[in-house]
Amino acid sequence: MKRLAYILLLSGLLTNSCSNISNADSNQITVSNPSDAERTDAFFSIPIDELPADLAKADLSHLVVYRGEAPLPCQANDLDDDGQADELACVIDLAPAASETLTLNTTTDPPSFPSRTQAELSHKVDGYWEDREYMGGTFQNVEELHVPEEHTDHSYFIRYEGPGWESDRVGYRFYLDWRNATDIFGKQTTDLVLQDVGQDGFDSYHELAEWGMDVLKVGESLGLGSLGKWHNNRAGRIAMTDSLYCAVAYSGPVESMIRTNYYGWQTGVEKTDVTSSLSIHAGSRLTKHHVQLSTAVDSLCTGIVQLENTEVLRGSGDQWNYLATWGTQSLNDDQLGMAVIYCQADELAVTRDSMSHVVVLNPDDQELTYYFLAAWELEPNGITDRAAFEAYLEETLKRLDKPIEIAEID
Repeated sequence: MKRLAYILLLSGLLTNSCSNISNADSNQITVSNPSDAERTDAFFSIPIDELPADLAKADLSHLVVYRGEAPLPCQANDLDDDGQADELACVIDLAPAASETLTLNTTTDPPSFPSRTQAELSHKVDGYWEDREYMGGTFQNVEELHVPEEHTDHSYFIRYEGPGWESDRVGYRFYLDWRNATDIFGKQTTDLVLQDVGQDGFDSYHELAEWGMDVLKVGESLGLGSLGKWHNNRAGRIAMTDSLYCAVAYSGPVESMIRTNYYGWQTGVEKTDVTSSLSIHAGSRLTKHHVQLSTAVDSLCTGIVQLENTEVLRGSGDQWNYLATWGTQSLNDDQLGMAVIYCQADELAVTRDSMSHVVVLNPDDQELTYYFLAAWELEPNGITDRAAFEAYLEETLKRLDKPIEIAEID
């Protein structure tokens, strides 16, 4: 399924960049909550190419969305890695069935917003390779990495073994090696924590700390939301590739994204290149996974690790379905809920193999979008029982079925 787009049509405008708000009647939009439930940290985006020319050509770091006199948390995002911003991403709180008028403008002194998301990639430098293990060195955060051929699992080269991304609710990582499976960092705080994870010992995050811990045993399964290929009644992860490239696409107050290129993924008798974009926004547990393929591949899949003491849950909305598990399945032996959310039109089958609960999906024009999430009971105000988790999943489907609506003010 192609990326859901919010369409915004705006008329022309002359911008006065010396004032905080100008020409208020010509650059206003309304954002509306189409549901009968309150929306907290509701995400919406404004396509840059739909902006008036003066705004679209401005320094986008100076472009601000105002709610009355107050700036709304927002950031400019480059979605396609071409060096140009494609959208302005924002979050807003809206009452049930409410609409708000927002004003777009540039300012000479752009506000800074509290960071509620981040993405990072950190590996060792100033050391050396000995066979397939990296010796010595210190961790350094980087914006991108062409994964060296020597690197494999437990090479002690990449901090917590791959890139990480988080919101103020939860954190995730995946193994940037032949395993390519997604794991969960449960958080006991709303603070951003990834910058400290794995600094006091390579796998110290497996023990409960003040910030939280790695809460999932992945093994050879799909972990949570990992991409794979369904073949011979088995979910195969992205294991055999020619090379890997990973980058922090953006890391901002509203949204963060990790983008990974898998060159030459061996899916069976054929190879394809995969671009994987994993993003999360402020106030949300959801990771959005957008997948692009260089050649047509059918029967892609994702899913959730099979663990003991769990119940399998399923639910449907107007356009989106979920497959979830709930139970005492965290590494700390407490309650953990996990879910993958996928478009009904993409579903081929819901099944399982010996290690994972699996959803088999059909890409649309070599693209696929799905979501995954985790809810740990030790989070601040965490979900502690099945009924509350199911209610949360139903509300999540409603948010996806009825996203924030945007319109121009006449």
